[in-house]
Amino acid sequence: MSEACSTIHQIFGGMRRFYFPFNADEIPSDGVYVLFERGEKAHGGDRIVRIGTHNGDNQLRSRLFQHFLKENKDRSIFRKNIGRALLNRDKDGFLEQWELDLTERKAKEIAGEIDFMKQREVERKVTEHIQKNFSFIALGIKDKAKRLEFESKIISTVSLCDGCRPSQDWLGLFSPKDKIRESGLWQVNELNKTPLNENEISDLQKIANTENKK
Repeated sequence: MSEACSTIHQIFGGMRRFYFPFNADEIPSDGVYVLFERGEKAHGGDRIVRIGTHNGDNQLRSRLFQHFLKENKDRSIFRKNIGRALLNRDKDGFLEQWELDLTERKAKEIAGEIDFMKQREVERKVTEHIQKNFSFIALGIKDKAKRLEFESKIISTVSLCDGCRPSQDWLGLFSPKDKIRESGLWQVNELNKTPLNENEISDLQKIANTENKK
């Protein structure tokens, strides 16, 4: 079990938690978000199941809305992964169409192959599942390079921890993505790389303290 992972679970577990519906004005405009999922436990509290950030300035709130509200799986890989697991669990053949990226240039060529009524139905199920089962904390970080670094290192810290294992009922175990099933996280990038060091964990504690004072 990773001491670093246990520590950041304690830090994040002590922060203000956001549940849907949430007030966007209370969320930092830039930063890193950390998702928790109903029924998932680790280190004596709720288990971290996804870490994310954003690229453009002032886009953290928008990114979270893309996950929780905007029904477009091609604008949120998190939504796409939830849909993959739901469809795979239900042995639904629509999974093959769900995999198609309709934002690509060739989208018009394949549009005729898509059952858009079914896609809207799956998008609604994804939205309902996310809104019902996920909560998050937000770390305000203005500098893009810094938030990307923290995102990567938090992901690695959690993915390298053998104490952060999914429950037997975790939806992600139905994911067709090996890395999701094996890591217990709703992501496939930045796994098992460089974890947080003591100074970086101290910095996260300071950021958390600042957020808690708001």
